Amino acid sequence: MPAQPPIHFYSVADDYGEFSNFAAYPIKLKGKFWPTSEHYFQAQKFRDAAHQAEIRKARTPMIAARLGRDRKKSLRRDWESMKDNVMRDAVLAKFMQHPELRELLLGTGEAKLVEHTSNDSYWGDGGDGSGKNRLGQILMEVRARLREQQPEQAARDQSAS
Repeated sequence: MPAQPPIHFYSVADDYGEFSNFAAYPIKLKGKFWPTSEHYFQAQKFRDAAHQAEIRKARTPMIAARLGRDRKKSLRRDWESMKDNVMRDAVLAKFMQHPELRELLLGTGEAKLVEHTSNDSYWGDGGDGSGKNRLGQILMEVRARLREQQPEQAARDQSAS
């Protein structure tokens, strides 16, 4: 069986735009509702509760991203060591809390998922494949985790009916 071609995503307006952290799927994490996974991720860069709240209340994910990238505010000291786990928590919450997204992600089979952008060589592929594609890798980890949970979910659904 031939390997599936990679699935590229970036803009919310494109195919698989739902995989973008800017996609309008609210999540609940740490006892709060966040308009997007981007809002949550950006806010976690800081310890200051007021700045976190400002980011959470930002009208758009782009504004949340700008606030999170503002280096006039000090990043939490442990940010570099924890940013992947923060992203993983946000992505997992998004795909667990929205069944239609879970189905979309599971429907990608074994395809490699790639955030294709020259704007980011850590979370994305750097536009030329040289980037780390950490968001794509985390999406694939979440996909595997959701796939493992499918039999458990089916059993729960069966017993509920």
